[in-house]
Amino acid sequence: GGQFQAQEEASRLVGLLSIVSLVLMFVVLYSRYKSTRLSALIMVNIPLALVGAVLGLWLSGQPLSVAALVGFITLAGISVRNGILKVSHYINLMRFEGENFDHKMIIRGSLERLSPVLMTALVTAFALAPLLFEAERPGTEVLHPVAVVIFSGLISSTLLDTFLTPVMFWLFGRRDAERLTEDKDAEAF
Repeated sequence: GGQFQAQEEASRLVGLLSIVSLVLMFVVLYSRYKSTRLSALIMVNIPLALVGAVLGLWLSGQPLSVAALVGFITLAGISVRNGILKVSHYINLMRFEGENFDHKMIIRGSLERLSPVLMTALVTAFALAPLLFEAERPGTEVLHPVAVVIFSGLISSTLLDTFLTPVMFWLFGRRDAERLTEDKDAEAF
């Protein structure tokens, strides 16, 4: 009973901290872009990552534990960073290289940011490999769920972000991107 109660309290605390983290991420994004639309567009990467993380937990037979919840928080940060890389690059292409808001600019920006996003995903996957493949080894019972969540979430986030972020930016980002491009006082994004 005591262990179950402690895990329930820890889960509630991690859940509360997750909500606080999401709100703070949104506030930081909004302070950077001065746009609710662009901030939300970047944060859409979080559900894209969670799809893979939940699927990974299910396929590996792992329960939703405090360790897995910590992995979700880490994964949210990584997936938001990938969105920031793309959206900032699109805006900087328009602002500093004179690109117009068109398909060519979005394709160029996406291809130029593909390597850094893939490098992050691959390096993280290689670092997590020992924890993924040696789940039965003593000492990995806490770290294995974290590794499963981050690894599987990175796969879905990287794949879905590659295609969906450019499409969403094309559909919803024009007005805010052009406004930020015209702001002569702003620094590089």
